[in-house]
Amino acid sequence: MSEALHTAETETDYQRVQRSQEFQELRSRFRRFVFPMTAFFLTWYFLYALLAAYAHDFMSIRVTGTITVGLLFGLGQFVTTFAITMIYARWANRRQDAVAERLREHIEKGEVR
Repeated sequence: MSEALHTAETETDYQRVQRSQEFQELRSRFRRFVFPMTAFFLTWYFLYALLAAYAHDFMSIRVTGTITVGLLFGLGQFVTTFAITMIYARWANRRQDAVAERLREHIEKGEVR
């Protein structure tokens, strides 16, 4: 029995899906969104952490009353987290979910080649 035939017989539906062009495109599109967004957020977070650690004078500047630049940067971390979550959810609903649903249906119906 040839190695290719043996592999085709023992390969699971999930492995066939993983090799499919549709799944590869889904994964690629996911990575093109997630990696830059993660890099953006980590840069923003480390900027905040570094400023808090080393730029005390800047972070303690009062904007109004007892509100400082540091407080605004800290609150900005929360705002950014929620914004990224909403952006991702909207993006996934429009770009990923339909393709993932089709792949799931192919697996459940045994239509994976």
